[in-house]
Amino acid sequence: MPRDLDLLKSVFGFDAFRPGQEEIVEAVTAGENTLAIMPTGGGKSLCFQLPALLRDGVTVVISPLIALMRDQVRALKAAGVEAGALTSGNTEEETDEVFAALNEGRLKLLYIAPERLASGGAMNMLRRIGVGLIAVDEAHCVSQWGHDFRPDYLRIGELRRALDVPLAAFTATADEETRAEIVQKLFDGEAPRAFLRGFDRPNIHLAFAAKDGPRQQILRFAAARKGQSGIVYCATRSKTENLAQALREAGHQAVNYHAGMEPDDRRNVERQFQQQDGLIVVATVAFGMGIDKPDIRWVAHADLPKSIEAYYQEIGRAGRDGAPAETLTLFGAEDIRLRRSQIDEGLAPPERRAADHGRLNALLGLAEAHGCRRVQLLGYFGEVAEPCGNCDLCDTPPDLFDGTVDVMKALSAALRTGESFGSGHLIDILRGTVTDRIRERGHDDLPTFGVGRDHDKRLWQAIFRQMMGLDLVRPDPERHGALRITEKAHPVLRGEEPVQLRRDTLKKGPRRPEVKRLVSDEDEPLLSALKAKRRALAEAARVPAYVIFTDRTLIEMAETRPQTLDDMAQVSGVGAKKLESFGQTFLEVIAGDVPEMHPTRRRLAGRSAGGLYDRLEEAQADLIRGPEGTGKYMSCTNTTLRHIAERRPGSLKDLARIQGMNEAKADRFGAAFLAIIQEED
Repeated sequence: MPRDLDLLKSVFGFDAFRPGQEEIVEAVTAGENTLAIMPTGGGKSLCFQLPALLRDGVTVVISPLIALMRDQVRALKAAGVEAGALTSGNTEEETDEVFAALNEGRLKLLYIAPERLASGGAMNMLRRIGVGLIAVDEAHCVSQWGHDFRPDYLRIGELRRALDVPLAAFTATADEETRAEIVQKLFDGEAPRAFLRGFDRPNIHLAFAAKDGPRQQILRFAAARKGQSGIVYCATRSKTENLAQALREAGHQAVNYHAGMEPDDRRNVERQFQQQDGLIVVATVAFGMGIDKPDIRWVAHADLPKSIEAYYQEIGRAGRDGAPAETLTLFGAEDIRLRRSQIDEGLAPPERRAADHGRLNALLGLAEAHGCRRVQLLGYFGEVAEPCGNCDLCDTPPDLFDGTVDVMKALSAALRTGESFGSGHLIDILRGTVTDRIRERGHDDLPTFGVGRDHDKRLWQAIFRQMMGLDLVRPDPERHGALRITEKAHPVLRGEEPVQLRRDTLKKGPRRPEVKRLVSDEDEPLLSALKAKRRALAEAARVPAYVIFTDRTLIEMAETRPQTLDDMAQVSGVGAKKLESFGQTFLEVIAGDVPEMHPTRRRLAGRSAGGLYDRLEEAQADLIRGPEGTGKYMSCTNTTLRHIAERRPGSLKDLARIQGMNEAKADRFGAAFLAIIQEED
């Protein structure tokens, strides 16, 4: 077995690489400068953690958030890997421990924040410790116009030149423009080995809904997933507080998070979310990058995100363990006005504002999509896909109608009123509603007055929202949000381009939520028991629950019900260290009282040598007092049996070389042992 596959199983607990990982691991291990664009949850961290174990020297990992670094270090240590982080959140003892491991040559991965690169002492330290590789997580932070720009990321290129070592950069959110910036600023314009892996996260269910009592929509969505960890993103700080309170009143464990909170309070929320099962965090986008919790089961947006990249990154925090996860994104006309005004009132140059409008258009197109959302989402990132069967529009195809005439009426009303009014006033004109404002301005005399009486107000609101989503009209910030017609609308006005719209189906009254389960009803009690044991172990060790085992691993345990440590070793996510630390404990939850396995045998669990060890032990038991049962008591130690099982000697001479064997033991057991080994081979 190649060494990388051996470590993949023995350290990380995986039988095989995820799609795309193996080629990246090979390139990074070989010392090639590498840029890997991989979807959130696609296994980026493994692509530098595994090469760090295969290469000489220390791998320095530059990562943007303390919480992310600490979580990855905890997970690595739990898997038996020497790793450490130097952050401002370290205790004095933690920092001393990291430097001791560096000085003794034990540390394989050192995590640091980019801000540390501003210190001359840090550069000298990195020169001294024998760095063999630089890994850059969230490499898109180098983009000056990106939403996560970190100025100190610009120092990484200088670090690479100073240490003269290969650099591997990883990110999930980099369009073509951002990729070019990464190459220029981290690799001095010299093209690295580039991997652009599929952006699809097939385990995530995609769904959008027009706002119709958004608070109740979020409460219904959360009720159907009660007890599962989730995130609700909101556009404002006050909304996070109010919605978290509403969720608590509905019986959920929920907290809020935003940048206006005290740092200690924010850290406490982060710690709670990492360590507590079933917690909901209602947050602004201040909560996000660096959240390395793999078992987030759902993400909801109470308000429209600001771009398609932001949407993709935020929903990507769900289901990072590969188990099913769900999303819901609410949107309305006010969201579109807000996002347009934020772009128009920003300080970016005109070409940047135009690009940002384009990104928002892509998200609005996804929200108002007429077919499979995944096809449209992946199409934005340059990928061709077939209908996925795992989005709301695949579940229930939308009711479409030819809206060309209605859109022409709406555009005409906007033009005839000088593009000076918002949708509310224009809908009153179209529906023939006489208001003081309409009477004062003489708008009841317009040819468009009353031409839309056949639609109720709700349908006209949906039509205007979709027109904004199709970028046929835009709010004008200089006219207090009045709708102005875009160039894209002119062919529609001339009757040269048809427009298809979706007929919104607005359900009345609350619906009883359908509870979403992770496993079958039969396996649900066992999964709950496994989670309870995991929570107890995590609380005792003061680590996040997923550091013990992820949801995906517990789901597999509940479904396959392993009965022995050998069975347990085959479960995805159970490496040698975790098998030794937790295997017996979880077996007892699954099967009740399970006999304790000798530690020497436990080291062979899940390997072919384990079965051979068991047969050797049985043969020894039969011969412990000789073939007749009357001889002198004699046995081999467990360690000797393990060495025999691992080395598989082919002759008595080879057998005698194994420590713990002597002439008498070879005479007693040799023929039986060799016969078993030959049968196994």
